[in-house]
Amino acid sequence: MAEITLKGLGHSYKANPKSEADYALKPVDLVWEQGKTYALLGPSGCGKTTMLNIISGLLKPSDGQLLFDGKDVTAATTSERNIAQVFQFPVIYTTKSVRGNLAFPLECRNWPKEQIKDRVEYIAALLDLTEILDYPARKLSADQKQLISLGRGLVRNDVSAVLLDEPLTVIDPQMKFTLRRKLREINRATGITMILVTHDQSEAMSFADEVVVMKDGCVQQSGSPEQLFARPNNEFVGYFIGSPPLNLFSVQFRNECLYVPVLDQLLPADAGGSIETIKVGVRPEHLKVQKSSEEDPQAQVTGIDDLGIEQVFSMLGRNGELFKVKSRLNRDLLCGDSVEVTAAEKDLMIFKEGLLVR
Repeated sequence: MAEITLKGLGHSYKANPKSEADYALKPVDLVWEQGKTYALLGPSGCGKTTMLNIISGLLKPSDGQLLFDGKDVTAATTSERNIAQVFQFPVIYTTKSVRGNLAFPLECRNWPKEQIKDRVEYIAALLDLTEILDYPARKLSADQKQLISLGRGLVRNDVSAVLLDEPLTVIDPQMKFTLRRKLREINRATGITMILVTHDQSEAMSFADEVVVMKDGCVQQSGSPEQLFARPNNEFVGYFIGSPPLNLFSVQFRNECLYVPVLDQLLPADAGGSIETIKVGVRPEHLKVQKSSEEDPQAQVTGIDDLGIEQVFSMLGRNGELFKVKSRLNRDLLCGDSVEVTAAEKDLMIFKEGLLVR
């Protein structure tokens, strides 16, 4: 187990990168504490797998340093780093039993048989594999095979971190929640640092203590799920985190304030700059609506998606802007209804040139 530090760490697949655009991973500084869970989140091609492969030792960075507990391991091999990696598709020994798969890493290190037996049974209990320890691994389901892959990484007691490269891809959707919960339980029980790569925000937000949001090889923001949801650093993070994503409204200058036409609301004009570069953001969960009898209502309901306990309302503002409202309280609303829309000032975020300023 180790604290992992990325110090100006970056990588270009080109031999002689000449500009920032040549980098698959632009130089970044991050510190990941021992024993926590982390997620690298972003669209395909954003650099998250490149970062993971650098940490594991499969790829040597073209810039910067990688430190484990303050020790420079940039040039160290994968085996010297004591990293366990679980890939997108299960990697198991099909000729061995579940027990044989879990025991194999310890047998390679010449552990005493009794210690191997005790350790394998401990890890099997953590993963709910005890009842099938002596089953042939080839006959198991995809999620059980992935648990074996994870178990082989956890069975060693000298692992610095467990790297999870989209390991839930092959898992049945109904099993994904259970496996994410199991990973969290294992992290709490063992204290092993876990780093998950995913493009699925629900996986990242429900798994990680801290989420690193990436785009175009650049870290956009790193923080807790609560921080990313409540205070996104920029419009991309605001849009990428949350379902539905952040609403962004145009503004006008009025009486030395910012006026938001959709909300018919004034805000302090402390952002400065051209009005075209300023947007006001608000989460769909933070908008309140009620039916309106006004001749010129603020908005009209154009669509309703029922999510069970909640509903998502598609809205058309009177200024032509489209936005979403997520609510449990408006089951009387129908498509075509006119509504008034309000939001508390504390829930409104001001972005200038795409960056959060308030």
